[in-house]
Amino acid sequence: MQRKLQFTQDVVLVPIFMVLSLWIVFWLEVRFGWSFSRWGIYPGRLEGLRGVVFGPFLHGSLKHLFNNSVPLLVLMGALFYFYYPVRWKVLLWGTVLTGIATWVIGRPAYHIGASGVVYMLAAYLFFRGARSKNYRLIAMSLVVVFLYGSMLWYLFPIDPKISWEGHVSGFAVGILLAYVVKVVPIAKKQYVWERPDYDPEQDPFMQQFDENGNFIGVQPEKEEVPKPVSIKRPVRIVYRYVSKGVPWRPENTEEE
Repeated sequence: MQRKLQFTQDVVLVPIFMVLSLWIVFWLEVRFGWSFSRWGIYPGRLEGLRGVVFGPFLHGSLKHLFNNSVPLLVLMGALFYFYYPVRWKVLLWGTVLTGIATWVIGRPAYHIGASGVVYMLAAYLFFRGARSKNYRLIAMSLVVVFLYGSMLWYLFPIDPKISWEGHVSGFAVGILLAYVVKVVPIAKKQYVWERPDYDPEQDPFMQQFDENGNFIGVQPEKEEVPKPVSIKRPVRIVYRYVSKGVPWRPENTEEE
């Protein structure tokens, strides 16, 4: 069983709605002076598990929010287009497992932001596409590496203000889902010459080459010029003798 790639409204609307919700939460914090950081993931505490659900919607600064918004928009759109049958399974399970893993290995501090989800999506798209045999999915993997390959540096504790534990958790969960979640393969495009009933002699393109592969172009068909039709009509000529000195008159000849 194979499937075809189809562009649906979810490919655009769901990522936009997700990113818009992040900005609304951040706007509420700035506008009313609220702080939802305590709703983030706090490892080692039971109440810190609520951050598994709420943590991805919280961000500490405008730069933090912007850095997560663009890749989240792109990667979610790619997930919903190329892996439509398992889109929600990957997104929901990936978010929950990333949050739980962060709660297990994280430092005793509030971990907020959608960075873990971004790393999970990037890892899933890359490793799932790399192990597939479809050129479109492989091309998508290369695009992910080209756009977000530099994110690998933040898997290491290079900045104490950045939750590298969330990045590692998301990256590991993305790899896990790439090998665990089964996806119906994309149907391979079949060209005309790959069909069993293909006849090269009836192909207009192949007709432009001779048996040696030399280009001869399209040979114009010779039009047959109709031969002139001759209508034979019997003619009878009657001769009359006119004596010398008698003027000739038309009635002296007769023709049929």
